[in-house]
Formats: sequence, C-alpha cells, structure tokens
Amino acid sequence: MLDFQKSRWKMVEEQIIGREIKDPRVIAAMKKVPRHLFVEEALQNQAYNDRPLPIGEKQTISQPYMVALMTEALMLKGKEKVLEIGSGSGYQTAILAELAQEVFSVERIRTLAVRARKILYELGYFNVEIKIFDGTFGWVEKSPFDAIMVTAGSPDIPQPLYEQLSMGGRLVIPIGDENIQDLFRITKTEGGMKKEDLGGCRFVKLVGKYGWEEE
Repeated sequence: MLDFQKSRWKMVEEQIIGREIKDPRVIAAMKKVPRHLFVEEALQNQAYNDRPLPIGEKQTISQPYMVALMTEALMLKGKEKVLEIGSGSGYQTAILAELAQEVFSVERIRTLAVRARKILYELGYFNVEIKIFDGTFGWVEKSPFDAIMVTAGSPDIPQPLYEQLSMGGRLVIPIGDENIQDLFRITKTEGGMKKEDLGGCRFVKLVGKYGWEEE
C-alpha cells in the first residue's frame, strides 16, 4: 500500500516549494488535499507525479505545479467568493475551498460534475456549489466574484467573466490557440484592465459560447 501522505508531502517539497511557490496557505492546502482520491484507482500510484492525468471525457486533472501556480496567482486571503470555470475532477475546486470562503464552480460535462460533487462532499467541502452549464457565461446570479479561475485554454478573455469580477478582482486564465497558451492574471481596476503574463502552459480547450466551438 502506497503511503499517499508521504508521496503528497514529497510532491509539495519538490514540485511546489522547489519551483518557487511561496504562499504558505497554498503550500498548506497542497499538503492537505488528497489528490489521489480525484483520479481513478488504477492511476492513484501516479497521483503525486508532476504531470496531468486523464479523468475521462477527454479531460485531465492538471499538473500539481500548475494548480499551485494558478491558485497562488489569485492571491486569496480567506474571505473571498471565487468562481471556477471547469470543475473537472474537483481537485482544483478542493484547493480553492481550502483557501476561500465560498467557491462556485461551473462544469459543462455532467458526469464530471456529479463525480466531483460527490468526492468534495465526502471530503467535507460544503462551501462549494457546482453548476452544470456553459462556463464561459460565468455564474451571473452569484456575481460579483473576488477571484475567477479558468482551468481550460481560451482564445480570448470571455467578456461575461470579466464583467462578473468585483473591482480589484483577479481572473486567472490560459489564453492562446488550441494547443498551447500563456497564463494570464487579469485584474479589474478603476483605470481598466491590468493584464500580466505568468508564462506558458498547455490546457484542454475551453468549450462554450465565449470559448472554442464544440467539435
């Protein structure tokens, strides 16, 4: 039987702290959340490797370092209302739930949403709501949001998401073509949009009205 906690802590030391993630709250969340429970049993022995893994429906659970990088970029302090676009396995949702007051997550694929919701509730994350919908529309009824994370690559910034940010709110999103993107932090300021490039990345496509068309 694998010692998952030992593997998880090793992952954090080598892949998270070792790659310059500094936010102590992000580090603590990555040490706590059991990533292996968000993948199929056959893949659990790979759960703490520094790579994405398939979760079905042509989707993936993101590389641990990328989860930490995107989470740190949101600069969460603990009282925020956060929107996540792309619940996927629910792992990133759990990390956000550790760090924010409320997490609203939108997933377009029903089977993934149902499975993610079940795992999250079993782990005691009751500050999370998941909606099955086109995530590029955001979740206007719950807006505005202090922070928004998009876990799929978009051709541009979906306008509804920017509109649903509170003043001073941050949107972290991969933007680029269908194969490779750059990770951006978009901040809504009184003077307009502030855009910061956080480096290259590679995500599955953000499918929806304000993303890529479904094939």
